[in-house]
Amino acid sequence: MLKRSFDISGSSVGIALLSPLLLLIALLIKLDSRGPIFFRQERVGLFGKKFQIHKFRTMGIEHESKGLQITVGLDRRITRTGFFLRKYKLDELAQLIDVLVGDMSLVGPRPEVMPYVEHYSPEARAIVQSVRPGITDWASIKFKDENQILAAASDPHLTYINEVMPIKIKYYVDYAQEHSFWGDLRIIFATFSALIRS
Repeated sequence: MLKRSFDISGSSVGIALLSPLLLLIALLIKLDSRGPIFFRQERVGLFGKKFQIHKFRTMGIEHESKGLQITVGLDRRITRTGFFLRKYKLDELAQLIDVLVGDMSLVGPRPEVMPYVEHYSPEARAIVQSVRPGITDWASIKFKDENQILAAASDPHLTYINEVMPIKIKYYVDYAQEHSFWGDLRIIFATFSALIRS
């Protein structure tokens, strides 16, 4: 109950305080390329329930459904504005909407698309999906430069599944089993710190 109350108040305050920035991002997206402001994609959330995640659109609409479901290096699908938004994780701010409506939490395991969730063991999947997915967590901080890591791989898809995902899942399971209010605050502050240093 405390976590959900914190999510509602945090997302509400965040949307209100950041509204000038959010409007600026929306304007830049519209000026940079044709298409909607938001990118929507089906992700797997609490108890395996599927939902449509919000992100500020960073790719041209003609490219969104093509290619890998992970972003690799200087991906040609990304718009000029999109590169800036992704560098500073500003595209993720749209997920405050998902937190407010209850599909996500401010802190929690990042929600994956179903093809990657299918690589989880049944035990890990049950544990990870026992909590709401979040905007940030320790795995997000550790892999904040994930697209550069994958760009150096000969097969980014297999590298993600075989090398990156196992580490992420370990973080997700640990969080689901040990999360606390103060732990969430630590992750939020660590996230801001990582973004400032980027």
